[in-house]
Amino acid sequence: MHITPPEISENPKKYAKKEPYFAMLSKNPHNRYASAEDIIASFEDGVIDHAVVFGFAFKDLGLCRLVNDYVIEKVKEFPEKLTGFMSISPNVRGMEREIARCYDAGLRGIGEIYPEGQRINIDNKKETAPLISACLERDMPLIVHVNEPVGHYYHGKSDIPLKKIEKFIENSMGAKIVLAHWGGGIFLYETMKEIKEKFTNVYYDIAATPFLYDERIYNSAKALGLCEKILFASDFPLLPQSRYMEGLEKSNLSAEEKRLILSENAKRLLGLCN
Repeated sequence: MHITPPEISENPKKYAKKEPYFAMLSKNPHNRYASAEDIIASFEDGVIDHAVVFGFAFKDLGLCRLVNDYVIEKVKEFPEKLTGFMSISPNVRGMEREIARCYDAGLRGIGEIYPEGQRINIDNKKETAPLISACLERDMPLIVHVNEPVGHYYHGKSDIPLKKIEKFIENSMGAKIVLAHWGGGIFLYETMKEIKEKFTNVYYDIAATPFLYDERIYNSAKALGLCEKILFASDFPLLPQSRYMEGLEKSNLSAEEKRLILSENAKRLLGLCN
């Protein structure tokens, strides 16, 4: 779930002037901004009671620090409700120091990074190695924005080929990687032996599913034996958590498989106590 400090949500045009990707996403008619308090209030629908939260990953590391400070503050204020991830601009000066600072302050993952928006060649090991090394050193998961290569266009849909995502995973062996938005469909290729072997530590979140897929997407994951690698994600405030429950209920998933997706997989990934 995405949270935004008030200084950004109250004047997004100010920050959009120097951040083209943020400016482009801001034009999305569905775009919304949420505070940590908005996140907590959303729990009232009874779907979830704990959330992983992070701010927008700007290209400018100074803006990443701004949103990270907000996440750190709110995670400390709501420790029973929120787990924080840090926003990082990959492959820029000072990245390692910011990761260390945020980790020491209690943040437990990195993401969501935007390969296209942050101008990182995701398949270039030289560019991604420092980021992956930091994750491995601290046993932190990393969330990467991925889009499906077909279908309708929307603000934020990138042109990063799935082949480049495969190469990134190959260059990141051992790291815990979460590919957002069902990994753009790349999870279906885990039917290939070589992909399954490379993707041992890869997870997929279901953010934006109601905009992209019907309930058969869950049945596909079940058929492939991947229910232990699927993570509930709402992309809130883009969508409320309740929008996802209809598809889950229509699917052929068992109660145990739904429980894995809704909570147990994330607990295992993050080391959260029951």
